[in-house]
Amino acid sequence: MFTKMNSFLMETLLSSCPDYDLLFKALSWESESWPQTGRVEALTAFIEGLGSLSANSDVKSRSHSIAVNVENVIWSQCVPLLSKMSSEVCESVQCKERLAAVCKLIRACIPLCDPATPGKVTEYVLPFLQPSDEEVASGRFIVEVASEVLSVLLPIIAPREELVHKVLVQASSCMKTLPDAQVSRVALRLLSALFSCSSGARLDNIRKSVLDDLCIWHGSERTPAVTGRSLMCLAALSDHMLTPDCLTFDPRMSIQFWRMVQDGLTHRDSLARKRALYLLKRCVALSQDRGLACHASKEGEVLFIWDSNNSQVLREFWEDYTLVMETLEENQIHVVRPVLNRIDTLIQIVNDTQGNCLLHPSWLLCVYQRMFHSENKALMKEGVCHLLQMQALQQPQFAMAFSQFVIGPFLDVLSETSLFQRAIEQSIGECPELGSKLQVFMVNFFTNLPSEQKASLLLQLIQQLATKQWCAVPVLFISQALASLSPSPLLGVNGLIALREVLRCTMITHQVLLRGAAQCFLLNSALCLTDMSAVTLDDVFGLLMHFRSDESLSRGTKLWHQVCIWLMNNEHSFKPINSKDQEKESIKAYVQNELYNYLKVPPSTGQTERLPDISEAVKLARAILLCVDMEMCQPAGDVNNSLESLLSPLWDTLSRVSTNIYLPLRKSDKSLQLVLQFLLQEGINQGNKDDNVLFAFKKQIFKVLDPVLEFIVRQLCGQLQELFDIERANMYLCVLKQLVVICKSIPQHHSKIQQTYFPKLISFNLKILAEPSQQSPSVSVQVSRVVAMASLALICSLVEQNVIGMQSVSGLKMLNEFFYNPILLSSSSVGRINETLRKPFGLDCLNDTDGSSPMQKDWGRVVAHYLRDQWVCLSLLSKTAGITETGDSQSIEILRSSVSCAIEGLSLLPSNLVLPIFAFLETALPHLVQDDESLCVDAISLSWDLVQGLSTNPLDFWPSLKCFISLAFHHKLLMLADAQSPNLTSTIKRIASELMELSQSKTGVFGLLIQHCCQIWLPSGQNSESQDYSIFASVFNHIEILTEACVYGPVFRRDQRLIQDVQSYVEQLGEDCAANVLCGDSRDDQLPRACALSLLSRLDSSDPQHQRLMQNVVLELLKKDNIISSSKVRYYNNSMQHRVKNRIWQTLLVLLPKLTEDFVTTILSSVYQAGFCSNQASVKYLIEWLMILILTKYPYHINSFWECFNVDHEKTKVSICTFLSVVVHFNVILPNIRDQVVQLCKALDIILQCCFNHNFSVRLYALLALKRVWNLAEARAVNGGADGLHSLSSVITSCLNQAEAMQSTGNANKNWIKIQEHFFFGAFHPLRDYSLETILYTFPSLSDLSDDEWIPPWKFEKLPCFSHIPSCPLRNPASDLRALNHGDWIQQDKSEQDKEERWAEVQKKITPWKLDIQEQEPELQLIPHQRAARMGKTHGALLVVASLIDKPTNLGGLCRTCEIFGASALVLDNLRHVNDKQFQSLSVTSERWLPLLEVKPVELTDFLQLKKSEGYCIVGVEQTANSHSLESYHFPEKTLLLLGNEREGIPANLLQMLDVCVEIPQQGVIRSLNVHVSAALLIWEYTRQHLISGAGNANAKVE
Repeated sequence: MFTKMNSFLMETLLSSCPDYDLLFKALSWESESWPQTGRVEALTAFIEGLGSLSANSDVKSRSHSIAVNVENVIWSQCVPLLSKMSSEVCESVQCKERLAAVCKLIRACIPLCDPATPGKVTEYVLPFLQPSDEEVASGRFIVEVASEVLSVLLPIIAPREELVHKVLVQASSCMKTLPDAQVSRVALRLLSALFSCSSGARLDNIRKSVLDDLCIWHGSERTPAVTGRSLMCLAALSDHMLTPDCLTFDPRMSIQFWRMVQDGLTHRDSLARKRALYLLKRCVALSQDRGLACHASKEGEVLFIWDSNNSQVLREFWEDYTLVMETLEENQIHVVRPVLNRIDTLIQIVNDTQGNCLLHPSWLLCVYQRMFHSENKALMKEGVCHLLQMQALQQPQFAMAFSQFVIGPFLDVLSETSLFQRAIEQSIGECPELGSKLQVFMVNFFTNLPSEQKASLLLQLIQQLATKQWCAVPVLFISQALASLSPSPLLGVNGLIALREVLRCTMITHQVLLRGAAQCFLLNSALCLTDMSAVTLDDVFGLLMHFRSDESLSRGTKLWHQVCIWLMNNEHSFKPINSKDQEKESIKAYVQNELYNYLKVPPSTGQTERLPDISEAVKLARAILLCVDMEMCQPAGDVNNSLESLLSPLWDTLSRVSTNIYLPLRKSDKSLQLVLQFLLQEGINQGNKDDNVLFAFKKQIFKVLDPVLEFIVRQLCGQLQELFDIERANMYLCVLKQLVVICKSIPQHHSKIQQTYFPKLISFNLKILAEPSQQSPSVSVQVSRVVAMASLALICSLVEQNVIGMQSVSGLKMLNEFFYNPILLSSSSVGRINETLRKPFGLDCLNDTDGSSPMQKDWGRVVAHYLRDQWVCLSLLSKTAGITETGDSQSIEILRSSVSCAIEGLSLLPSNLVLPIFAFLETALPHLVQDDESLCVDAISLSWDLVQGLSTNPLDFWPSLKCFISLAFHHKLLMLADAQSPNLTSTIKRIASELMELSQSKTGVFGLLIQHCCQIWLPSGQNSESQDYSIFASVFNHIEILTEACVYGPVFRRDQRLIQDVQSYVEQLGEDCAANVLCGDSRDDQLPRACALSLLSRLDSSDPQHQRLMQNVVLELLKKDNIISSSKVRYYNNSMQHRVKNRIWQTLLVLLPKLTEDFVTTILSSVYQAGFCSNQASVKYLIEWLMILILTKYPYHINSFWECFNVDHEKTKVSICTFLSVVVHFNVILPNIRDQVVQLCKALDIILQCCFNHNFSVRLYALLALKRVWNLAEARAVNGGADGLHSLSSVITSCLNQAEAMQSTGNANKNWIKIQEHFFFGAFHPLRDYSLETILYTFPSLSDLSDDEWIPPWKFEKLPCFSHIPSCPLRNPASDLRALNHGDWIQQDKSEQDKEERWAEVQKKITPWKLDIQEQEPELQLIPHQRAARMGKTHGALLVVASLIDKPTNLGGLCRTCEIFGASALVLDNLRHVNDKQFQSLSVTSERWLPLLEVKPVELTDFLQLKKSEGYCIVGVEQTANSHSLESYHFPEKTLLLLGNEREGIPANLLQMLDVCVEIPQQGVIRSLNVHVSAALLIWEYTRQHLISGAGNANAKVE
């Protein structure tokens, strides 16, 4: 109607005003002005009117004039206006309306223009799709404006192929370059318009062009950004691209398209994943709806396969596959796991009848890749475990398809250390679940690979290990998995090189034990997998040299023997080194040839050369030892002849080393290097008299000992004068040290060294050092001083280590005078202490040709070692020269100045070189503390700061810490009281506290401290007669160290605990893993407690000082227990508070037999008070045991015990069960009591009162006590000693019979049986089972304490300070408790504290260990149903279980919903929720009208099983593979609705009990509803189906 009227008005206007030019002018506007949208629309209407009248003769006659005016409108009106709009970008409605009006105007103008005009406008606009900033600023079109104009022009220019192609190219370019926000509005706008105006083959070509362009882009730049942009474009164009009307175009046949989709499925961006999954669904729907087949072509594979004959199977697979990918977005493992478990089944199903797989393996990789990217570590671990167990990998095509994934993303995700956490059900020392599965996977994976691919993939895997720094745990288990592979010839030269790189680069910073274990596994891998025919012996020994002798490959270990056997078995199988050799050489021939080549050096040039590279000597020494040990494994192997013949060139060289002046120095050096490495390679056999190889080597070395010593001494006495000679001197000194050590057992050699060579060294080097320092010293002078100081330091260290005797070495007095020369003494310095070396003159001018560049750059390091060597000498002199013993004023001043110099040295030296200063201060400080306390404090504080700074460097930290503890906690310093040296004492206490704090993150720190202190206070092997009481008394000054050790045990972070567990696993491998033999220095966090308890158990109760110490410890521990009990910190099972309390009472139990009677009397009230507190089960048992032992040993305290039952019942609540437990063991206490009948009557009187307690738990304990005590009374009656009890006989017997009859059915009977069989009342005997094993290991294991709290007896046996004490045996002589399984008692003690509190406030008949559902339900249902009936309300059979929900707001809302819709009951985890204000604010009193049941989460399994037996259908609100939609599911009348937790949903163990899973249909992106909302929807649907529909049917019948 409006169009007709508009046409009529235009005809009227044109007929009344024939001057069209005037009309154009009137409707036009100035180019610089902003026309109103109405004016633009008026001009549009005018031009459209002219177009409609084009057949009119008058209009036709003026067509040229009209065309000119219309073109003028386009170029003079529209284009300037669009340009102006571009310069003022605006997103308002007005701007958008104006743009639309202008585009409509252009559309109206085009038909009246010259035919070439549309093309000109298109050519003009196209460049602006990608304008620069300058173009926008100059008033050109912006991309949004240009795209709108082109969209108008596209239908008109569609016939012109070249223009359409240009638009297509430009639009495709925009998709790659424009920002995301503009792509959908610009490029996709154009492409959609282009698709709409095309058809047939041309449309297919455009589709193909767009897809190919995106695929080429993605193929060339396969980045996340490109993948995301490509998927965005394809998803937006899917209605045009994925349609069944394609003639020749099919995206499903494009491999690159599917790679793009797969990259999108594993994309980090959730939106990209959603788009990729959408495209996959569209392709599946296209394949299914149209029955379009998609098979692999001959030219190449197709990632997506569809066969119409198997469409149903494929449809089910892809539905499950998309469900898996969708559920992965939830990051909830319980949702994903049920679907994942179907993958193996689906893979077997999607195989056609010919056995061809219809699923490309890459789709499974997407699932795992997605899980590996998950932020949820549990989901990541689930993905790894599922892949490790995937049955499909047993198919060769799948194994090969997964190969690159395994050595790429899969290996990357294995670098996540947290994946190797020990499973909950595993014990300490077991291999982590993932580690075990990884071994099986690696074996299966390589077994199913094609034979020709195994070697290549193994090489790539090992090379991948060397590409980055791995954490210790992952590389350990990957190495173990490689070692589990079946022996196969897979590793060639490149494989051994890759293993060497792993050893050299990957594990340099790992924990020592784990690093050593990984090396052992890698070496086992090399032995099993090396292809002997492809590697030479040189390659093999080149690898073996990289296994550290102090961590893995060392003589005397099983691994060393294994290598020897491997070499012997494959001796003639290795590839010849010389390809021309036809015959393969033996290992002995190889070693001899290598030794010959090693000692073959060019003639001397007359110039001093740099020290040869040590690696050649390391390699050759290990090869020689392996060769000799290999021959020893053979029958009739003669080690003496073998070693002598093998090393004859070496012995010949060494015999001439001091006499042949023409012998090249390089040859002498290489010979000594080889000897040194040979001695260092002795490993754990060093010092073993039965080692024939070592004995034979010593025998040979003694023959050349004198020439070697003469040569070394001559070199050290002035021959070394170049910078690189410092390295040579260090090597000579190391050889000298080793020779002195091995000569210690040969008196004549040992004596000659001390009396001939050492005095010469001392006198000459002191002379060098005594020379005055020059202002500009030469290099030779300074090098001589460095060598001289190093030589003196070596001699001093040998004396201090007792390798040589102090008295037998002359010259030490001269050394003392050198440092403490009276002429050089001044107030500010002491002699030559801390004397540094000036930088030699001309050092900076040296070039690199002489090889001195490294030493030139490290002159500071040289000076640091020079200072360190000074303090090595001073450390010995402080112990031997007597400067600390005289006590005169001059000595004190010298000592003070020396300590000041030591503090200065601590500041000057690097932290890893300060050990000699620590040793000096250890001797000096005790003699100076009385005269200069502040200086001593400064020295100790600075030393502690240096040690703390080394905490991240384990190589230097532990030796430094050990020396520091000896320094700061010297027995003379510990003996100082606060009054004597308050500052020093407080400093030591502060450091002790900081050490304990550091031990929380660094296991073993506190162990070093307590071991040191215990050895000081009570040295092992020392009795009380020989004890120094002044030293022992120092324990009272620092008793907090001992008490903290009694309760020590950090709760480690998860990552720290993982390291501890893995180390425990490695340790349990024993000697099979060489690392345990070589570096098994276990820093156990249980060591401090073991040391403290060992010390306490060795104390003599008759010694007053020992008794005082025990009493002080007991009082301190009771104080700690009281602080924890009175604190408001949450006290839950295995919390830190629980652990500390448990350790406290364990210690008190150990000490009890040694305590005096009077002291026990004073602490008895504290013990009773502890019994009244709310305690975890393990603590409760220990307190009860302690009471039993006290009453047994001191029975006159029995009356004070009975008084505990008279305490206010409100205060005791159910803690009275603790005292009833003691009464159960009255048979142990009674024999020591005099008036036994009176006490039996008293016991029965109290027990009978408790039998009528309102609390079920108290009644149960009282009944057991009554039965046990009455058995005692009856036994006395038989013996005629219970006359006073006859009057009670009939009453008690009747009560017992009636009580047991009441306990004869249902859960009550189970609980009655359980409490009688409980280990504390059954197998346990308080006196017979008293031992450290029971207290520290058996009880914790039976009472649900974490297994890291169990201290096994063997840990005490390993302690050197432990001795067996009769008062407290180490092991339990009886086996009754040991035979019990700890898992049998965990459940019944779990959450005991929570249950006791619940019993105290809610009077219900609930057993202590398990909810009595059958008894509870009728009692709780009675009142609410009666109330509801009075109100005329009806109830359905729906039971709503919300035990997994913990938020009061959700529970309150649920209660209200259930009451409104007539649910039969609501189940909560704790009925105390109804008193919560948040609950009540949402429930609005609905709890008064609705039956409420209480079922704990741990009791849900039994509850659900019970309801199943009553005919209930268990329905869960969960999305699973087989879940039913809410809109189509019909609820059975008896329905139990199980609701999941707000965060984790329904636990995995309960999912299997569900009969049906119901899901709520959703449209949005968010995939989860609030649990209350979800429940309300299901409750309403149940009500609608049953109550409302039932009421409607009833009303219809009545009518």
